[in-house]
Amino acid sequence: MASSLVTIAAAPPAERLPEWIRTRPPRGELYPGVRDLLGRLGLGTVCREARCPNLSECWSAGTATLMLLGTECTRRCGFCAVTTHWPNGVVDRTEPSRVAEAVREWGLRYVVLTQVCRDDLSDGGAAVLAETVRTLREEAPETLVELLIGDLGGNDAALETILVDPPDVLAHNLETVRSLSPSVRDRRAGYDRSLRVLARARELGRRALVTKSSIMLGLGETDRELEVAFGDLRESAVDLVTLGQYLRPSPGHVPVARYVRPEEFERWKAVALARGFAGVEAGPLVRSSYHAEALYRRARLAHGG
Repeated sequence: MASSLVTIAAAPPAERLPEWIRTRPPRGELYPGVRDLLGRLGLGTVCREARCPNLSECWSAGTATLMLLGTECTRRCGFCAVTTHWPNGVVDRTEPSRVAEAVREWGLRYVVLTQVCRDDLSDGGAAVLAETVRTLREEAPETLVELLIGDLGGNDAALETILVDPPDVLAHNLETVRSLSPSVRDRRAGYDRSLRVLARARELGRRALVTKSSIMLGLGETDRELEVAFGDLRESAVDLVTLGQYLRPSPGHVPVARYVRPEEFERWKAVALARGFAGVEAGPLVRSSYHAEALYRRARLAHGG
């Protein structure tokens, strides 16, 4: 999958995790409703496909992060659990309406949509992403929309397609520091391309557009490299950033270099806020969509709206 689709996948059950990383089995009265609705509408989620450790918390609260353009990705990143496949241009045109139906039934105030990378499509899937946002605007006009995109192959026209009627938040994940990007992400991705996508989104987006990115910790990055990444994101005028622990999906994926303690995440949160981000979420189990609405509202206050 694209380096910008899933920030971090959950660790395999056999791996010994430190005491501060704990996940819970699904529970809560809303969980079955979310599971059944997704099954009935045939919708994929990053929660399941990327084995997110927060699935229980989010689904039990009645929310999920919906995956667009199918559930199979044309890229193979070293950190990601999503299945790699070349769909040969096949697109399900009913997906936008099914997403809107799910959002209506949930009655969501805020929805996060993400995508698999679709290098088999000339626009990287931008037309479907844009159609989904438009459909939500029409059928669930009160719902705020966050769209987490891939790099669209670096195609400016594709990004412009998405920003004709922009989401409230446009997110694209940097994933890691510059030195680790070639070994962690698919060879078609790139540190500088990701920064350019974010900077260009800021240039093209309306004043109200909020931009967001995410970085994994525990891959072997140095403190200085992480500080430089913060600076690069701020130079691209990114409003929000999330920081979480990388957890290895399987023995075939990039190994964890170290487990970052909660207090270190708190320190990095303070550093990032000092660099000028409007909002920061940081912690071992934080993922790019974690507490997304609260982060968005902090950015809107910073924008004066």
